[in-house]
Amino acid sequence: MSFDVVCFDCDSTLSKIEGIDELARRVGLGEEMSKLTELAMNGIVPLEAVYERRLSLIRPDQYSINWLADFYITEIVEGVKDVFAALLAQDKAVHIISGGLRQAILPLANFLGLPESHVHAVDIYFNEDGNYLNYDLNSPLAKTGGKAVVVGTLKGQGSLVMVGDGKTDMEAKEAGAYVLGFGGVVDRPIVRELADFYTTEPTLLSVLEHIL
Repeated sequence: MSFDVVCFDCDSTLSKIEGIDELARRVGLGEEMSKLTELAMNGIVPLEAVYERRLSLIRPDQYSINWLADFYITEIVEGVKDVFAALLAQDKAVHIISGGLRQAILPLANFLGLPESHVHAVDIYFNEDGNYLNYDLNSPLAKTGGKAVVVGTLKGQGSLVMVGDGKTDMEAKEAGAYVLGFGGVVDRPIVRELADFYTTEPTLLSVLEHIL
């Protein structure tokens, strides 16, 4: 099976970290935030129930976001660079669809050769002094079902596959996408159950043959 449009989650798929959890650790809230993230990624609580709470507690500033952007690249999953190079060489339309913070993900996307317009994530806003102001409250990606909404806007470009590690990535099936579950960083039973294909290999290269 070959796909025209290939979409990837970011956290625990392209990079080994969960960005919001790493921001929480910087301010001493790591354990509490990790529990909330796990509840959302395993589909136990809706994403919108934890999204605003996490950011209002952490209140990440511009410096923290720049730090996280570097960390995403430092902790890149094995094989990601090769996978993106192979897909772009075959003129596939490659996108990142993430419930993470867009400004932190953009440098990783640039590192992988993607234009900013192919990064779908949640914008964060700062005051003039660089302190946290708010996030895009209207972003579908901060809510349950958001990835299906974004996938739906891309479906007109051809056959589409979504690659990810969480319950939110499985929502892409609602928009008609084929879903590859990547358990190479975090092995989630709910994703193993719902994905059309599932792998626990630690390298993202394990999904390439199912895309091309």
